[in-house]
Amino acid sequence: MSKLQHAINLGLFLFALWVLLSGHYTPLMLLFGVLSTLFVVFLATRADLIDRETQPILIKLSVLFYWVWLGREIIKSNIDVTRRILSPGLPISPTVFTVRAGQKTELGRVTYANSITLVPGTVTMDVDKDVFTVHALTREAAADLKRGEMNRRVCNVEIVF
Repeated sequence: MSKLQHAINLGLFLFALWVLLSGHYTPLMLLFGVLSTLFVVFLATRADLIDRETQPILIKLSVLFYWVWLGREIIKSNIDVTRRILSPGLPISPTVFTVRAGQKTELGRVTYANSITLVPGTVTMDVDKDVFTVHALTREAAADLKRGEMNRRVCNVEIVF
């Protein structure tokens, strides 16, 4: 896909989003929507921000399932961390370890690193190409990440050109 095609896709997506969010369908308001969309696409083009990884139109349906799964993981981990804070008898075993990212694109690796950090009790401390240094509050959280379920799920939603 060329940059022109990416710019057109971005413009169509932004205009559709504008129409859905504005709720105004009079000719004047639609004209304002077109003009504002063209202005934003112009600015994005001038700033050289349009590339294949910034195309919202290319989001796969599987991303929705990933978000649901990640939300469940965040809630489960949040409950676990809260229990460990409120019950001093529960063990905390901080550990630093590395995991290998299987994603093929930079956006995929960023998504994986951010997903690790979003889950309470784990933080991505360093990224060196496809090796992430992670801090986990417990050995169980570390073992869960090392099993690779999150890595596999991020690979499934990654869009590779």
